[in-house]
Amino acid sequence: MEKLYNYFPAELVTFVLVTLFSLLIGLNQRKISLKREGETTLFGTDRTFTFIGILGYLLYILDPSEMRLFMGGGLILGLLLGINYYVKQAQFHVFGVTTIIIALITYCLAPIVSTQPSWFYVMVVVTVLLFTEMKRTFTEIAQQMENDEIATLAKFLAISGIILPMLPNENIIPEVNLTPYSIWLATVVVSGISYLSYLLRRYVFRESGVLVSGVIGGLYSSTATISVLARKSRTAQLNEISEYVAAMLLAVSMMFLRFLILILIFSKDVFSIVYPYLLIMAVAAAASAWLTYARDKHRQKAGQPTSEEESSSNPLEFKVALIFAILFVVFTLLTHYTLLYAGTGGLNLLSFITGLSDITPFILNLLQGTGGVATLVIAACSMQAIISNIVVNMCYAIFFSGARKELIPRILGGFGTVISINLLLLVIFYFIW
Repeated sequence: MEKLYNYFPAELVTFVLVTLFSLLIGLNQRKISLKREGETTLFGTDRTFTFIGILGYLLYILDPSEMRLFMGGGLILGLLLGINYYVKQAQFHVFGVTTIIIALITYCLAPIVSTQPSWFYVMVVVTVLLFTEMKRTFTEIAQQMENDEIATLAKFLAISGIILPMLPNENIIPEVNLTPYSIWLATVVVSGISYLSYLLRRYVFRESGVLVSGVIGGLYSSTATISVLARKSRTAQLNEISEYVAAMLLAVSMMFLRFLILILIFSKDVFSIVYPYLLIMAVAAAASAWLTYARDKHRQKAGQPTSEEESSSNPLEFKVALIFAILFVVFTLLTHYTLLYAGTGGLNLLSFITGLSDITPFILNLLQGTGGVATLVIAACSMQAIISNIVVNMCYAIFFSGARKELIPRILGGFGTVISINLLLLVIFYFIW
């Protein structure tokens, strides 16, 4: 929108934008106020809010530096709004200051549009329009919230927004890529995925929240997502077991798509070789997830409620997060010392060992051409590391699920199918290249 200033006077553009935004807010207020209160209690709607925006614009451009007129007009407007609120409360017993706040925001549109980038003032207007429409939604969410929901959110904000930034990002052991920050980050990731899964299941996707958690979590970390889902599957009802296993497999499918994007960004040569493999495996993992879920779907009891443990207990899964962080440290050390003693000559071995931990740094290092490794070798090692990581993910799934007897056959069947197809494609790759 800033390009409009090159063709039209800045004052004209600002005036038109302020008028349009004010009118939109006013129209929204008319619709909501008519629905809730009726004409007799309206403070003002489309025309009134438009005039408020224009008034703010006029008082601002007359003294844009000192803004004395603008601040004086704001005080008078606030006084009038306060009087109107008092009269409405006394005569009609109508409470709430939302309209007053929106009117003050409308009055402030002129300096916002004049001084801020287009994305900012558009975001302000969109936020006002959306939030005025979402009163019923917020009420329903508040009614559904458990007593300790805010405390849980505060705990997550504390571990991610307070503790994490304060930790040093320096190696604990020289030449080992392991820092207090990275260790705690692993904890935050697992807790975050667990919390996201809980929120999706409870408030957004009540029927398929677990599956959505697998998709979203897998885009960041399939291992962390599988650990969380496996832990939650311990208390799942029998009709939910297949859904959890399917979600784990969807996380694996998203892992293939994630690496497809990363490889495309860092090395188009490697991408031209491995993209068929990654696409086939993404589809294979998703198909395995669907088969796992659909196989038991006809046996599920319609309308069976979700287990109470899943819906209300321990949404952060902090114990699982700490265990995952410990394993992250162990596997990182194992990977480092394997590389140290095997050297580049043990790259194939290292690719399998790396699968025990986070394979993303390993693959990215290969893609950036460290050590002058051939493209075919990079492609092969990437595929081997992914296979190893899927095997480890399967072990995570069994371990964190408590080796629940109803889960093990489905985990072995789903992951085993994906691993078998992986190995077959790897063998074909070696024969072709």
